[in-house]
Amino acid sequence: MTTSTITKMTAPPSSAYKIVDVPEGYADVIKRHGIPGTFVASSERESPWVPFGPNAAIRHLHFDTRHNIFGNILWMKSAGVIGTHKHRGTVVMMCLEGSARYLEYDWVAGPGDFIYETPGLIHTLVSDHPNGVKLFGWLQGPLEFYDDNGNFVETVDVWWFINHYESYCREHGIPINKQLYI
Repeated sequence: MTTSTITKMTAPPSSAYKIVDVPEGYADVIKRHGIPGTFVASSERESPWVPFGPNAAIRHLHFDTRHNIFGNILWMKSAGVIGTHKHRGTVVMMCLEGSARYLEYDWVAGPGDFIYETPGLIHTLVSDHPNGVKLFGWLQGPLEFYDDNGNFVETVDVWWFINHYESYCREHGIPINKQLYI
């Protein structure tokens, strides 16, 4: 292919402010076996901030038990530490507010910064920011937490996070939001 035959991609052409009927060859299969997407509004009735240690909270957004995937916002409320942990799956995060870093690396994530973690990484999350940090996270697979001496403490996975959310909701009379589950 020569450079003269390469075209630049542009925004899709459309002026239609309407639902467009797009042909789908597998519409019947998708209707029978597909799972609809979900929407979780910002209201704490839809997903409350659930305490995660003395200085942090988690707002659960998504649980996928088939793939051990969970999405949430981790909020460290002030400068502090989330213990040393090892990832057994991939983690994708975006810093929303404040800043965070890992003791083991030389970067600091601020608002809008993207973090990608691969299985097997071991690190210690800290925030030095006086207002802490809010991190949106999409995590796959379990995390193993370790104490200050490197001794294994606990494994957290999609089931742990579901229990974390549901236990809190039951204790506080908050309805379980089925939109969080796939």
